[in-house]
Amino acid sequence: MLKSSLQETEYNGYFANYIYLVDDNTELINGLTLNKDEIIAFYKAIPEQKHDYKYESNKWSIKEVLQHIIDTERIFMYRFLRIARNDMAPLVGFDQNIYILPSEASKKSMNSLLEEFKVTREYSINLVSSISEENLKNIGIASDQKISARACAFLIIGHSKWHNNIIKERYL
Repeated sequence: MLKSSLQETEYNGYFANYIYLVDDNTELINGLTLNKDEIIAFYKAIPEQKHDYKYESNKWSIKEVLQHIIDTERIFMYRFLRIARNDMAPLVGFDQNIYILPSEASKKSMNSLLEEFKVTREYSINLVSSISEENLKNIGIASDQKISARACAFLIIGHSKWHNNIIKERYL
């Protein structure tokens, strides 16, 4: 399934910032796989002395950003599964800021975070691969907004690209 087949009615404007970062010719499974490799290479290339760096005291460190990417992927894959299975119960939002401190990302090594990311993404790829094209189009409610299963999956690609761009601009 190509990103170009995704309709703007399948997600709200807040998520558009992430989805727009995914090239229209991106096929979902291939995009998830290539993005996994990009993320791993990107974070491996960051010098160790930068891993705990924050460009402002109230911002996340690079390791915390990676943990946020992992946690967000887990949440959106849960949403993906529920929506793909036609579960119509509204899904609540989450406060990304409260996740960081108890994640203890600052106590983890970059290698352990990358392994956590890799396992999470492989789960995501496996799950997306198991859903029919028809059920990828299912629409549910998350954070009081309509979103399709496939929009949840494309969003995680764009979300990681968004944060990589921020790291390039403000951290490195």
